[in-house]
Amino acid sequence: MPLNVAVQMDPVERINISADSTFRIMEEAQARGHKLFYYTPDRLALDEGRVIATGWPIEVRREVGNHFTLGEEKTIDLATQDVVWLRQDPPFDMGYITTTHLLEQLMPGTLVVNDPFWVRNYPEKLLVTTFPDLTPPTMIARDLDTLKAFKARHGDIILKPLYGNGGAGVFRLDPNDRNFTSLWELFTGINREPLIAQKFLPAVSNGDKRVILIDGEPVGAINRVPLEGETRSNMHAGGTPMAVGLTERDLEICAAIGPLLREKGQIFVGIDVIGDWLTEINLTSPTGLQELERFDGINATGKIWEAIERRRG
Repeated sequence: MPLNVAVQMDPVERINISADSTFRIMEEAQARGHKLFYYTPDRLALDEGRVIATGWPIEVRREVGNHFTLGEEKTIDLATQDVVWLRQDPPFDMGYITTTHLLEQLMPGTLVVNDPFWVRNYPEKLLVTTFPDLTPPTMIARDLDTLKAFKARHGDIILKPLYGNGGAGVFRLDPNDRNFTSLWELFTGINREPLIAQKFLPAVSNGDKRVILIDGEPVGAINRVPLEGETRSNMHAGGTPMAVGLTERDLEICAAIGPLLREKGQIFVGIDVIGDWLTEINLTSPTGLQELERFDGINATGKIWEAIERRRG
């Protein structure tokens, strides 16, 4: 049965259709006969008990510079949709959190992917802390002396914003670093949030693996190799995606976290693994679908829609 699908995302005209996972999700939905409606998060509203969005029916195509056609702008009650995709990129700020509260009101009548209650309660850098046996030594703190004590224990650490994304604001502080206090002053002067510190993993030079799980099951992985002299492997920061297989340790990690993800309605998840260690569990707007399909021929997007269609069937 064709589904009515609304996609809450960043402006469609700005996306890179060769890499963007949301575009691939929309493309696959359209191929399966589903009807698409597109809107941006700023056009979401709660109006006297109804969750509404102003946007456009949309058709997508794989043509650079001509990748979409919009229908007539209109305002719809999102309760009329079978599926709503929560796909705007972080930052995971109060604006993002507010959208999860509004979309949560649509459930269970409308399926929201990923489940916004658990997206809100399981930020990527916090959810991993519930699996300490799988993760490198990690601290979440704001107090400078507490963070310094962590660095003194481990010597070489990564320091980054707790709610950052795309590799922005990620610093490696090695044993010879003299900038810790200055960075702390910079971060704490910008916002009131804690920071996250992790023991530096030298294996990152070989890449930061993105493993894609669908309904709690691993379907494949890509490796993201940092530029020479760069700590960050994020593709936003110049990391190069490469083909890679799943190791026994990857499967062990997925087996440990998969049941929780499935139970909490997290249909499309991307986890980050460096060496043998889980570093993030990405629920908000994971990426990697197109790269996985390009390298391994795995249509993970089709598997996502099969999981959704089972729920709506």
